[in-house]
Amino acid sequence: MANINRTEIPLNKTKIALLLLGAIAFTALGLWFLLLQKNVLIYRVSGVIVVLVFGFAASILARQLQDNTPGLIIDETGISDNSSAVAAGQILWRDIKDVFVVEEGGHKFIMLEVRNPEKYIERQTHYLQKKAMQYNLKTYGSPLSITTDGLKYPFEKLYALIKANFEQQTV
Repeated sequence: MANINRTEIPLNKTKIALLLLGAIAFTALGLWFLLLQKNVLIYRVSGVIVVLVFGFAASILARQLQDNTPGLIIDETGISDNSSAVAAGQILWRDIKDVFVVEEGGHKFIMLEVRNPEKYIERQTHYLQKKAMQYNLKTYGSPLSITTDGLKYPFEKLYALIKANFEQQTV
């Protein structure tokens, strides 16, 4: 295994605060659907879904805003992911089979294909986080994805850094 310099990438608190404001606004809209549009079933169902999804997102974003832990740490053991609502935690280099990029709706994700995807899915404690990882596994072949949305680091540079470190470990 090659020697890797430890890299810590901080969370982008400004971007997280803006996302939190958006999540709060959508949660309020969902509550409005629920409380003021009682007689129409589609509004009630939509309201419940919006409140659950954006309320969950707001709770994760609020925690991230208070968190001073780096969003991503890359070192000799692997990648420590604390970058999103579906953060994987510690991902060991020996578990990673491939690193590739997926683009969906103009949004890029770094996918980490792992040898034991169920291990990472089972570590998630929240139902929605597990479901998101299961969706990623079914759709992209891996439950683990990293985006720079909440990080102070450009996407292409992060992909190059992770890919280069991964390739060093497989030599």
